[in-house]
Amino acid sequence: MNPVTKPVTINDLQAMTLALEWAAKGMFTTTPNPRVGCVIVKDGQVIGSGHTQPPGQAHAEVQALRDAAARGADVRGATVYVTLEPCSHYGRTPPCADALIAAGVGRVVAAIGDPNPLVAGQGLTKLEAAGIETLCGVLEHEAHEMNIGFFSRMQRGRPWVRMKAAASLDGKTALHNGKSQWITSAAARHDGHQWRARACAILSGIGTVNADDPQLNVRNIDTPRQPQRIVVDRALQLNPNARVLEGGGTWVVTALSNPEKEAALRERGAEIIMLPNPHGKVDLPALMLELGRRQINELHIEAGYKLNGSLIREGCVDELLLYLAPDLLGDAQGMFDLPRMDDLSGRRSLVFQDVKKIDTDLRIIARFK
Repeated sequence: MNPVTKPVTINDLQAMTLALEWAAKGMFTTTPNPRVGCVIVKDGQVIGSGHTQPPGQAHAEVQALRDAAARGADVRGATVYVTLEPCSHYGRTPPCADALIAAGVGRVVAAIGDPNPLVAGQGLTKLEAAGIETLCGVLEHEAHEMNIGFFSRMQRGRPWVRMKAAASLDGKTALHNGKSQWITSAAARHDGHQWRARACAILSGIGTVNADDPQLNVRNIDTPRQPQRIVVDRALQLNPNARVLEGGGTWVVTALSNPEKEAALRERGAEIIMLPNPHGKVDLPALMLELGRRQINELHIEAGYKLNGSLIREGCVDELLLYLAPDLLGDAQGMFDLPRMDDLSGRRSLVFQDVKKIDTDLRIIARFK
């Protein structure tokens, strides 16, 4: 990450805050590209603003320049605030750095450097070579959080993995007979769909899919894009009539080949991904790298306690998204199947990121150290 190397004014902070608000407008739509917002300021006034459009369409800087042109504003000498370093390479669209240079802006303030190796400082370098003043590092933390999955994929080759669970106050996710609808409130479930909507993909396990027949999609949220659906199914036990296969395109990750079952699932539009580990189970760390290769930035997990435990034990989870209801269920299913410990030194430590009351429930976001 790039530290601020030049003075930051309150106007810079205000303008970048506004740019981050614009970036959030692309929360559900920009994947696999980062969520980026841009505002153009001249003489203390915002004369243009925009955010990155869906893949293949204009980036935030170009949208802001177009907005300024539509307003009849002159951007020459203006300051551009952008939440991620302007790109300097040709991808699906031309370099944004070139567009800013051609427009004649006088100063560019970026919240954070681009982790993409194709950019990684080259955008700011190109701007400086053209005589444009640059500053990087204004509200860097907020910008990183906005695109935590993009940074994860670029820097680690795997998505940012968020595991969601809804439980009672004593940590139970279902009764002993499997009944779980509904432990938490409608408001908490709606909030959970917001997190689904921002994810690139939703993953569950065959146990949950067979027990609940979920759709694994986003409902009651205004989003033009549904996340990719993924089912971890070691022995291909998935029913070809399962709702998770409706509409096609579901990725089924398995460890055991079965041509007959594979053909039945492919007829429903599923893609079979074979990733066995030496023990005949799905290689979960390899799956995370495969998802990174497939340009998944944020992975949202809603699975049962067994797969949850396996993912945590394999070091595949970055963050927990927990909804706790003010109830006690007693002898029932827990959230994670983790091994018994005889010493506290073996515990897995997390850091609370956010705690919020939602209707009658508590939402906790905690990250593994």
